[in-house]
Amino acid sequence: MMFEPSAKPRVFALPCGADFPHALADGLRIRSQDQPPEALARVELIINTSRMARRVRSLFDNGPALLLPRMLLLTDLAQRATLDGLPPALPPLRRRLELSQLIAKLLDAQPDLASRASLYDLSDSLAALIDEMQGEGVSTDAIRDLDVADMSGHWARAQAFIGIADEFTGLHEGAMDAQARQRQAVLNLIGQWQENPPPHPVILAGSTGSRGTTLMLMQAIARLPQGAVVLPGFDFDQPEHVWDRLDDPMISEDHPQYRFHKLLKDLDLSPRDVQRWTDAPPVSSERNQLVSLALRPAPVTDAWMSEGPNLSGLKPATDNVTLIEAPNPRAEALAIALRLRQAAEDGQTAALITPDRMLTRQVSAALDRWDILPDDSAGQPLQLSPPGRFLRHVAGLFCKPLACDSLLTLLKHPLTHDGADRGNHLRQTRELELSLRRNGPPFPDAAAFAGFEKGRNLTPGWTSWLSACFADQEIAGTLPLTDWVRRLRERAEYIAAGSQSDGSSTLWDKKAGQAARSCIENLEAEAPYGGDMSARDFADLLGALLSQGEVRDRDAPYGSIMIWGTLEARVQGADLVILGGLNEGSWPEAASPDPWLNRQLRNQAGLLLPERRIGLSAHDFQQAIAAPEVWLTRAERSEEADTVPSRWLNRLTNLLSGLPDQGGRDALEAMRTKGRQWLGRAEVLEQPTPIPQVPRPSPRPPVAARPRRLTITEIPRLIRDPYAIYAKHVLRLKPLNPLVQEPDALLRGIVVHEVFEQFIKEAQTDPSLLTAGHLIGKTRQLLESHVPWPVARILWHSRIRKIAGDFVLAERERQARAKPVAFEAKGSTRLDPLDFTIACRADRIDMDDRGFLHLYDYKTGAPPSESQQKKFEKQLLIEAAMAEQGAFDGLGPAEVARALFIGLGSSMKEVRAPLEEEPPAKVWDELHTLIGAYFEPEQGYSSRRMVYRDDIAGDYDHLARYGEWDRSATPQPENLS
Repeated sequence: MMFEPSAKPRVFALPCGADFPHALADGLRIRSQDQPPEALARVELIINTSRMARRVRSLFDNGPALLLPRMLLLTDLAQRATLDGLPPALPPLRRRLELSQLIAKLLDAQPDLASRASLYDLSDSLAALIDEMQGEGVSTDAIRDLDVADMSGHWARAQAFIGIADEFTGLHEGAMDAQARQRQAVLNLIGQWQENPPPHPVILAGSTGSRGTTLMLMQAIARLPQGAVVLPGFDFDQPEHVWDRLDDPMISEDHPQYRFHKLLKDLDLSPRDVQRWTDAPPVSSERNQLVSLALRPAPVTDAWMSEGPNLSGLKPATDNVTLIEAPNPRAEALAIALRLRQAAEDGQTAALITPDRMLTRQVSAALDRWDILPDDSAGQPLQLSPPGRFLRHVAGLFCKPLACDSLLTLLKHPLTHDGADRGNHLRQTRELELSLRRNGPPFPDAAAFAGFEKGRNLTPGWTSWLSACFADQEIAGTLPLTDWVRRLRERAEYIAAGSQSDGSSTLWDKKAGQAARSCIENLEAEAPYGGDMSARDFADLLGALLSQGEVRDRDAPYGSIMIWGTLEARVQGADLVILGGLNEGSWPEAASPDPWLNRQLRNQAGLLLPERRIGLSAHDFQQAIAAPEVWLTRAERSEEADTVPSRWLNRLTNLLSGLPDQGGRDALEAMRTKGRQWLGRAEVLEQPTPIPQVPRPSPRPPVAARPRRLTITEIPRLIRDPYAIYAKHVLRLKPLNPLVQEPDALLRGIVVHEVFEQFIKEAQTDPSLLTAGHLIGKTRQLLESHVPWPVARILWHSRIRKIAGDFVLAERERQARAKPVAFEAKGSTRLDPLDFTIACRADRIDMDDRGFLHLYDYKTGAPPSESQQKKFEKQLLIEAAMAEQGAFDGLGPAEVARALFIGLGSSMKEVRAPLEEEPPAKVWDELHTLIGAYFEPEQGYSSRRMVYRDDIAGDYDHLARYGEWDRSATPQPENLS
């Protein structure tokens, strides 16, 4: 026999810091030494995770040669359930889809309960609650009988929500939920053992009993004649009186040893009855004692005062502990990466343990500079893998009109058009992007794709493929989930194959593709249970399903550098363990809000409290900090706010600070000093290479290369920012238009100009149309045809409606003075002898009976004041000077009687051009002088010479490296000849 007969249940444990799988295998070898060879093969070893099973198997494989024990996972007990005649378990996705439909009906009946957007979150949380109820053996009747009389109405309505569980359980006669089936399998197994106890050893190892079904199985195995339970991370240093005060879960659930206390209490055992599985000592018994005292439950932290003075060995306890208190997450990640790099160089096995996935991504990015790819146990979320992103983008096509950014996101995706001829596809995509940026439309359709093809030598069938895949894919209303999944798969495979392929692509290749295909096939299988839904609901569902998957690449070049979650850390060991992200909200993670039951109701019903997860995290912390070498890291600030240290780190530092006589403060300072050394190295690594700042540019290109033609709208820019003229006309650089077109000021100006031009023309033909009503109608008509954004149409229409009456009254006065003779009139004239042409486009020119001209310029923004026109905004003054020079064909030289800006903003405003103070002849001479100055070889094009405001960015500021200098810097001339 492996175990001596015992009247008490048999519970073993390993201390914190022990390599649990290694110690488990050693204990089995020791206990089978005096047994025949087949004795170990009779052992039934039940393990809680597949990772631990693989590790234990590999340890036995390392030798010596033995017959292996029969290893089972807790989930393998479901196989016994099949043999016992229990019905098969319902697929979790089917249950989720059905719950979503039931909750949707309830929300339709009672819209005030929750928003429609929370449908899938509610279904997930309700499914988790049903799992928990079945795992803990709590019936729906127990929830319905809870007393909520003294609580808010929310909890009464939550009871109505939970009533859905009754309807749900009645949907499948003869079928069982997975958790209910697992619990029933365990109950059946316990019943068999009570009648016929197994003669061979049955050992359950590695579980903490945090779930009701598992706890029940642990108790049954511990009572078997040859049964035993092996607990991980048991605190042998915790005094008896502390164990006795862990009874109340409302105040003790978050303690790392609470689950063991509950198990022992149910077995009528005391902590003294727990035996050591092996005699191997912990890595540091002094550190275990220190951490045990630091993590005492809140009601008995007075033990620090009584037990603290007797605590010894603080220096050896902290010799191999480093405390990193970084100023920000980036510094924390870089310090961790430096230590992991050192470990790789020294041949150490090192592991970063943290639930903070952002920190792990930052550390991985920092390690990439040394070509170190850590073995990340969590892998990559499926939704962030290339196939996951691709499928989500394709599903997004059904939700809204096709926009340029959505189109190009898919066209440039590495999985798009990878069946054949991808090179030409990318070249044509770049051409299409430039065309869309220059010419639009903001929402491409089949006609836009056909127009793009004209005059271009494109791959045959490419634009037809574009139209078939992307044009008019938005679907309003609802469709059955089966139709959505079929459309998604067909569209995704067609887009991935491309226009020149026979349908093959790499969409479903490699691990990520295989995982994505498995997810889609699972959804296809369960889609008949999903009912009808909108495109947005389907996209949300797809994203949620993909977020639950992960893709892990095991082929990491540095197998000794690892990133673990807290679950993986329980079953593996390393020479160096780094506990990262030790801040509240990260480790431990903040408890998720429960929309169904509060803490008090959960306790009444016998369900798990939210603090259970905190207690499990505390147990993970207690085990991990007992490793041979430990780093504790946190960032003092994150996202522009101070962070709060993890409660366990806080307790540890406070306890050390309060033990100066035993060297606690010195030990803590030594931990921090080591941390500061690594932070200093990280800071040195981050210091940029000094680069001399460039001076404020003022290039002097050859006179022959300087512009020979400008428009009057560019004259203010020549005055304020000559460098922009140099970049545009000498370097011939033009800024790209934004990809996402928006109803901006430029478009508004174009549309408003056309509105008033057509309105005035029609009023000239029929004077009866010179009314506010006709102006409002014309505005509505042109906005409908030129502005595809409903909100912008409404806003711009309301602005013109507001000023329509004032404009019509002023227009009648203007037409009494003179009659319109030209709209959008092009004009140009030469500045002799400079060989320079000045050009313009006049919004409107009127002529009175005497032959005098009246110039009008529409401004959708604020028109410039007279003082601004005198110094900078001279376009209307120059236009008047050009008119007197005969720049406009068909009009000839004529005197300008009046020039006027007409402001068409929130209110109508007229601003006259100061022709009396700035007569056309004077303006013409000044223009001649200004242009002539830039034909002097010594005149440079200075950047931001006289800008209106420093906070206004120019198109070429980045080219001029503005920011390395400011307006106080002296322009530095540079001859370019």
